[in-house]
Amino acid sequence: MVSQNKSPATSENKLKWWQLSLLGVACTVGTGFFLGSHIAIQLGGPSAVIAYTLAAFGAYLVYDKLSQMTAEDPMEGSFRSYAKKAFGRWAGFSSGWVYWSSELLIMGSQLTALALFSRFWFPQVPMWCFAAGYGIVGLIIIFIGTKGFERMESIFAVMKIAAIFMFLVIAILAIAGVLRTDAHGPSIPRDWFPNGILGFWAGLIFAFYGYGGLEALGLMTMRLKDPKESPKSGKVMLLLLMFIYVISIGLALILEPWQSYTVRESPFVVALVDYRLSFVPHLFNAVLIIAGFSTMTASLFAVTTMIVTLARDGDAPRFFIKGKKEEGKKPLPAIGLTTVGLLASVVFALLMPRSVYEYITTAAGIMLLYNWMFILLMSGKLLKLTGWGKAKRYIGMSLISLTLVGTLFHKISRPGFFISLGFIVIIGCVTLIMRHFWNKADGARKNSSDSRKGAKIPPSISSRTKYGMPRIRSKGRIR
Repeated sequence: MVSQNKSPATSENKLKWWQLSLLGVACTVGTGFFLGSHIAIQLGGPSAVIAYTLAAFGAYLVYDKLSQMTAEDPMEGSFRSYAKKAFGRWAGFSSGWVYWSSELLIMGSQLTALALFSRFWFPQVPMWCFAAGYGIVGLIIIFIGTKGFERMESIFAVMKIAAIFMFLVIAILAIAGVLRTDAHGPSIPRDWFPNGILGFWAGLIFAFYGYGGLEALGLMTMRLKDPKESPKSGKVMLLLLMFIYVISIGLALILEPWQSYTVRESPFVVALVDYRLSFVPHLFNAVLIIAGFSTMTASLFAVTTMIVTLARDGDAPRFFIKGKKEEGKKPLPAIGLTTVGLLASVVFALLMPRSVYEYITTAAGIMLLYNWMFILLMSGKLLKLTGWGKAKRYIGMSLISLTLVGTLFHKISRPGFFISLGFIVIIGCVTLIMRHFWNKADGARKNSSDSRKGAKIPPSISSRTKYGMPRIRSKGRIR
């Protein structure tokens, strides 16, 4: 996920369009792809390749509208501000909390993924122990400070991309026969829809999850030298992501049958296990843990920063910015709320070790799609769309709606749908309550303004100076 607490860009650090494209690729690739792709394969088989292609198209339709809104009217807060501008305060409030909830679930998903990666080496250690350990280290980093970690994030991003290209090179060598295996050997899948259309449909949500983060990347378009190049930057970014995802998954499916991929390990580690390079799966797993920890910690920062931003904007209790008024102080209440979210992830890992990743990842992906739907809805009010622009908007909304409905057709994704629905119901109820208070406050302000306008100012007051002293005229001067 992309950090949202960057300072405004100056003339010295403006980005070129291709730099934003590469930055987007590095920030978007994470555990949602490294581990989440196995669920798409498990549900859809080889059709996961089609799912990631279709999800890239849907992601482009959303990014296209968000980048247009940002280019025409750059605003801090990105889609939260646009939602408020399009539909009113309730929309900004609810979209902000939906996004915070999605980030919280993403954080839990990444924490669970790290625990699963670690069990590749220590299968006897319970998942909740790893989840608790990584969570504690992440919280320590938040308390220590971000300067050193921010410098390391760029290195971790390079490591993620390097790991993917390492896999691509090894996979191509294996298919070419340079690397030998004692197993069955590479083979092209014949049945692309082994679980039928419903399996493919249910797996779409996990393909979309791999592109999560582009809504936050919309904030970065303000750092472009020419904001009008934002759509081009987004196209290149999503094309690169689609190439990386589709080629990687396609090669993995050639190296190993789709039935070999389970929730316990990354599909890219499983694909290389049978080849005579014993160190490669371990090296790849280590890179995944390091890169995954960086994205998990970035999500910790994002969740904490977001609750502080909501509190400053009046969309969360001001209690959460207590301690942030003085420079250098940590917002302890906000960190406390983040800690509660971490504890919930650890408890889920303890109670449901076999299913927690699928449930949390599905819920996180669905919450992201709720935000994407909001972006498409508000673009219809804020942008003057042409015929093709309107068509793209409706296609995007239809694709997202179909993906959401598809989560109901499989036992793996169905619980995640109801988890996300629970979040939406809670946020909706709170929004209705807050609208009552906002309307009441607006009415009080209007009555107060009307009473001030209707009040008559006594002549004795109007004849005084601004300091309350009487005006004494003598020879045309004011003494």
